Amino acid sequence: MKRIKQTFADPRHGQILALSTLISLGIWAYAFEMPWWRPVTALGVAIAVQFAVARVMHFRFDWRSAAISALSLTLLLRTEGPGLVALAATLAIGSKLIRWDGRHFFNPTAFAIVLTVLAFPTAWVSPGQWGTAGWIAVVAAGAGLAVTYGARRFEVPALFLAFWAALSFARAWYLGDPMAIPLHQMSSGALVVFAFFMISDPMTAPWNPVARAAWVGLVAVTGFMLQINWIVDAGPLFGLVLMAPLVPVLNRLFPSRALTWRLHPNAKQGDPQCAVP
Repeated sequence: MKRIKQTFADPRHGQILALSTLISLGIWAYAFEMPWWRPVTALGVAIAVQFAVARVMHFRFDWRSAAISALSLTLLLRTEGPGLVALAATLAIGSKLIRWDGRHFFNPTAFAIVLTVLAFPTAWVSPGQWGTAGWIAVVAAGAGLAVTYGARRFEVPALFLAFWAALSFARAWYLGDPMAIPLHQMSSGALVVFAFFMISDPMTAPWNPVARAAWVGLVAVTGFMLQINWIVDAGPLFGLVLMAPLVPVLNRLFPSRALTWRLHPNAKQGDPQCAVP
């Protein structure tokens, strides 16, 4: 029991377990179309690129960072072959070298998915794979809640889902649509996965609570507008990437204590790999 508590003292271990559980549930209980090469390619390439970057740049190698990016890609990105999965995994890990104040400039998974979807018509995001059954969203939210609570970041996914719900119901009311439509939209497992496992990343969100809340709202509004007007399936991801340049500005305007994952006991504070979720 003590060893288990020590293991999950680092919230990244819980996040890896939660993402793996969601993938397993999707395959065995929800009939996801998941060829074996998708998770194998994502994990293998991400960990290999992370190792290579660590060796070249003299960073401390941390497989957990790569595993989380790879599992997130596996859940959200769909392609017709392993080549684009490998490319997306490389982009995700490589994007961690784009830094500001010692932190990632972009969310690695969102950055990789957005570039891959924009560049290749054979890559897409498939939120419909979760269906509309409320239980899968509850499973995703429960797993994410456990992880983000450990990282003290529950307020970020809660705020994002509240903003998204307000926008969905307001649009339905304005158009005279039945409330079943926004309820259907909010039951998307992919939306909940994004909220709990991507926008909640403490390495790419503002430090100050007020600035963070405003930023989450801007991500939600941008993503929602893109989703209903242009990008059918990946609005939140595009919103997260587009709002990334605001984070360093908000951190300078509203200084506050930085929030990160728990540091590895052998890591140094300035190590670019020491607190990478």
